[in-house]
Amino acid sequence: MSLLIGEIVRLTARMTPTAVAATLRGRRITFGELDRQANRTANALAGLGVRAGDRVAWSTAPTLRTLDGFLGCARLGAVFVPVNPALSATEAEAVLAYLEPRLFVSDRPDGPAGTLSGVPFARVGATSGGGSDLDALTARASATAPAGADRLADTDPHIIYLTSGSTGQPKGALVSHRASWLRASPGGGTFTTGIQGSGGVLCSFPLYHYGGWHYVLEAWQNRTAVHLVPRADAVALIDVVRTEHPSALYCIPAVWERLLDPEHHRADLSALRHADTGTSAVPAELVDRIKRRLPASTTTILYGSTEAGRMAALHDTDLARRPGSVGRPAFPGALWVAAGGAGRIGEVQVTGPALMSGYHRLPVETAAALPDGAYRSGDLGWLDEDGYLYLTGRAREVIRTGGESVSPVEVEAALHGLAGVVDVAVIGLPDGRWGEVVCAVLVLAPGAAAPEVDAVRRHVAGRLAGFKQPRRVVVLPSIPRTPATGQVQRSRIRESLRNVAGQLP
Repeated sequence: MSLLIGEIVRLTARMTPTAVAATLRGRRITFGELDRQANRTANALAGLGVRAGDRVAWSTAPTLRTLDGFLGCARLGAVFVPVNPALSATEAEAVLAYLEPRLFVSDRPDGPAGTLSGVPFARVGATSGGGSDLDALTARASATAPAGADRLADTDPHIIYLTSGSTGQPKGALVSHRASWLRASPGGGTFTTGIQGSGGVLCSFPLYHYGGWHYVLEAWQNRTAVHLVPRADAVALIDVVRTEHPSALYCIPAVWERLLDPEHHRADLSALRHADTGTSAVPAELVDRIKRRLPASTTTILYGSTEAGRMAALHDTDLARRPGSVGRPAFPGALWVAAGGAGRIGEVQVTGPALMSGYHRLPVETAAALPDGAYRSGDLGWLDEDGYLYLTGRAREVIRTGGESVSPVEVEAALHGLAGVVDVAVIGLPDGRWGEVVCAVLVLAPGAAAPEVDAVRRHVAGRLAGFKQPRRVVVLPSIPRTPATGQVQRSRIRESLRNVAGQLP
């Protein structure tokens, strides 16, 4: 059996054609309808000259139409590239120049201004405008499988996930059909022992992010519905829980904070049987609050990346025994820490059949990330004697102060609960005496006063050695984080401080 992405929906449609495959804003599509629509879209794309191996850049607002575009490309053998529709014209132009797609699909009638330099354009969801009308072409296309579908191999490229490299330039992780299938398969995805209940999966990620497509595929691998939202705010998520009664929800910590806000304490979330979180290290107090809010659910902490998929998992039965851990290596990969030996901090590395094939058109970056076929994550951590992984930070984010190394993540965890503070990040600031000093960047609650450095140091004194304790405190209106995963963007914090007189030397 070939592990082709287009086959997942086809086989489910054969068994349960009237079962719901996806919902969004009250609209729904069944597996049978999605199967036929995917074939029509594949044939329409072929009519526009798209062939196996070609890249199709797809940039639209959240819509069910994106699902058959994704599947249509998979059945045609084209490489689907989801692009953030909020990109500026300059950013979109840089992405298209990097991708060199055969076709650019957008729901803006003329496409983002200034981005079409030589790239054929097709529009969806718009009745008039430039380019080809993909909706009209799809409606007239055949619902049979596209020519050549039987010649596809599961090692063929399936999708490119765009990430921002350290330089800020586009960088695309190329993932094969086989790797995508294994990442989301039962045993390899979030719900290792299957999804409890029949309500489907509520997806909190946008569909231009790996997390979005992972949960689409994981729902379909479990032959259940995926429930999409226009945005991952508390109101939208609670509304879907109320109307669709999903069984499972994974949110990054920042999104869980929105759901657990006291403002929403009366919202009925009892349909959820899985209340999962992760991406990186998760504060133990957040896990405690999730468990108190949803006592009938299980919680799994997941650690993974766009490049490797799921890398480790801490299951519900281990939460109390292994606080601070992100779990043990996850199937089907193998994970280790480069330093070797229990308790020694080093770079986390992983290998296995779910890894990306490489970065599109970036051989130097690919060689650096995948030396000898193993993915170097850039994350630092250590393994205990039982093989549970504990993350300590990013290799390039470690603070070097007075000859000692300090993990920002460890200091951030210790700072949680500081009175009057609603968010926190930690960075290293240049210092003539120490090389760098630990700086606590705080977001204050309305009306709260900024704490003195001594008060901050007293708060963490019982948990951190003296050299790890903050020597500077600054206040910002907000902590910049990545939109989809909520990870702290420390370089942007430093840039913000440079723009505030006297905040950064």
